[in-house]
Amino acid sequence: MAKNNLEVLNALDVAKTQWYHFTAIVIAGMGFFTDAYDLFCISLVTKLLGRIYYHKPGDLKPGSLPPNVSAAVNGVALCGTLAGQLFFGWLGDKLGRKRVYGMTLMLMVICSIASGLSFGHEPKSVIATLCFFRFWLGFGIGGDYPLSATIMSEYANKKTRGAFIAAVFAMQGFGILAGGIFAIIISAAFKAAFPSPIYKIDPVGSTVPQADYVWRIVLMFGALPAALTFYSRMKMPETARYTALVAKNAKQAAADMSKVLQVELEAEEEKVRSIEAEGKDFGLFTKQFLRRHGLHLLGTTSTWFLLDIAFYSQNLFQKDIFSAIGWIPAANTMNALEEVYRIARAQTLIALCSTVPGYWFTVALIDKMGRFAIQLIGFFFMTVFMFALAIPYHHWTLSDHRIGFVVMYSLTFFFANFGPNATTFVVPAEIFPARLRSTCHGISAAAGKAGAIVGAFGFLYAAQSQDKAKVDKGYPTGIGVKNSLIVLGVVNFLGMLFTLLVPESKGKSLEEMSGENEQEEGRSPSQESKQVLAGHDTGSVLV
Repeated sequence: MAKNNLEVLNALDVAKTQWYHFTAIVIAGMGFFTDAYDLFCISLVTKLLGRIYYHKPGDLKPGSLPPNVSAAVNGVALCGTLAGQLFFGWLGDKLGRKRVYGMTLMLMVICSIASGLSFGHEPKSVIATLCFFRFWLGFGIGGDYPLSATIMSEYANKKTRGAFIAAVFAMQGFGILAGGIFAIIISAAFKAAFPSPIYKIDPVGSTVPQADYVWRIVLMFGALPAALTFYSRMKMPETARYTALVAKNAKQAAADMSKVLQVELEAEEEKVRSIEAEGKDFGLFTKQFLRRHGLHLLGTTSTWFLLDIAFYSQNLFQKDIFSAIGWIPAANTMNALEEVYRIARAQTLIALCSTVPGYWFTVALIDKMGRFAIQLIGFFFMTVFMFALAIPYHHWTLSDHRIGFVVMYSLTFFFANFGPNATTFVVPAEIFPARLRSTCHGISAAAGKAGAIVGAFGFLYAAQSQDKAKVDKGYPTGIGVKNSLIVLGVVNFLGMLFTLLVPESKGKSLEEMSGENEQEEGRSPSQESKQVLAGHDTGSVLV
């Protein structure tokens, strides 16, 4: 236990797992459930949008979104998320976690509903409205990343903190799963109520007018789980670490946590004043921050950036995989609602078999194995499986070996989730000072979303065939899927190397990791040696 830490913070660090921990996981986790639902549900309905708004009479294939429109519809929320992570991350350190937490949720609720509305019936007006509200939806989702992680880390005890933060993030898996299941239910209900022929037989009749409601309902449903948790978020007290260390209100921090922990806690206002007098409240753009945490911030931003390039590029290969194993037949052999049903079913099975289990393996093992080991192992196996897919790529395209390709692909994303996809979210919430914690998490997360944009769109163009005749409609030639997989293997290997910059935070208090409980520089050698003899690992956070 840190010798000059506040009693209220020590009480949180050593508290046994209690009901309030699970309440905090559910409240923060439902935000992430909504985030994942809203971000990933768009991929379930993009084909339907193409059929409804971009059908060309006489075409042998159903209408599809032009490349620039597809990029806008899929990517605008990612751009909004990146901006939201930076803005709300900074605001969370300025105004407090709780005050900003409600803003992000209301923005998500309003924009989820508005995403399903449109001004006019023309393709341009529908897509413009959709993109506008998807951007602001992403902006709200972006705020949820740093705030949920910071709130959970500041409420948790140090023994199980990693599992609690990872459990919040793991709700993403259930959000993706819920999106698929809800789209299955809605498309199946509409398909039964409004039967229609396949595209080959009747191109116009294969897309019934009522199909226009399906994508709107799927997008708007994302508002419900967010709205249900709004009251609970507003009832949560501000975290003690923000109140005591940033707002400098020890009395309020002790009062809030006395209610939560159900124990009497001393206010210790003198100690807060002495911490303030030490003058360790350096800002983000200072030499002290650069010296103490510069390499840490480089480590968290670079690993999240590299991870998301690989993680979001999976969209490139899903269509090949789904087609290869017969989950999705040729588009002209289905009607519009059947296609939504098939895509949703395929994505649900992928989520169920590899995405969700990977997240919960991390929750179970993160406080036993440590963040560093899980991240390193995850990047290592992602590298191995990417190269194993890429080097003999022709072998995997043969019909006899397609199941092997699916297994290898699933393992790649199992180790992404039981690996850096979870740990890159956890670590930035633990290693930075309280006054900069939300900001630094927001910067790290925004670097990740920049990687997501590169992964989702840069590789969409790069993976196009080198043969002009085989290029998807509207795209230029690229480097091909095999070479794209090799590049992704290299990206994962770089992620392994940059992981070496990230410190291990298992079993340590937030103040130990951030250096907030250390005495200021200028200590005498005797003081230094006494502290070492006392067993305090103060040097572990220095770079």
